[in-house]
Amino acid sequence: MGRRLGMLSLYRVTGVLRLTRSREVPRASSPPSYRAVVLRGRCACNAVAFEVSDEFVVAYNCHCSNCRAATGSAFLPWGEIEPEKLRVTKGADSLIFDGDAHGHHARRCGECFSLLYWTGYEGKIRVPYGSLIDEPTLKPTAHMFVGSKAPWYEILDDLPQYDEYPWS
Repeated sequence: MGRRLGMLSLYRVTGVLRLTRSREVPRASSPPSYRAVVLRGRCACNAVAFEVSDEFVVAYNCHCSNCRAATGSAFLPWGEIEPEKLRVTKGADSLIFDGDAHGHHARRCGECFSLLYWTGYEGKIRVPYGSLIDEPTLKPTAHMFVGSKAPWYEILDDLPQYDEYPWS
């Protein structure tokens, strides 16, 4: 069940590996007590900062013309998460709405206009990975809208490629 690594022990509890300093073996009946990892993010001018749980449910590289225009780059990597898992920690007064406040919209820094997040589907929000200071666990799993990608950009990785949405 467990393996000693000097002063540390490695145990498998309900399919999850845990590293513990305790001499006590964790029990499968009691869930492990740990905090979700929090990632830091910010806008380009540092007027707005946020924290987001490292619990993204999907992540893609979007090559649509809107994402390319919004970022000035070949594509926009983003992750989707529940809105309650993102918290603005600095500069909330500087945030501006782009779109319908009661419908689909984006939130940007009012100083530098950096895109910080936007509404997705099923009540989730999408966070551009470029705004994150820390590395998310979930990396983009596919390229979407490659049918409208920049003609000068060549995709060199082995991720799946979709002409439109991966779920359509």
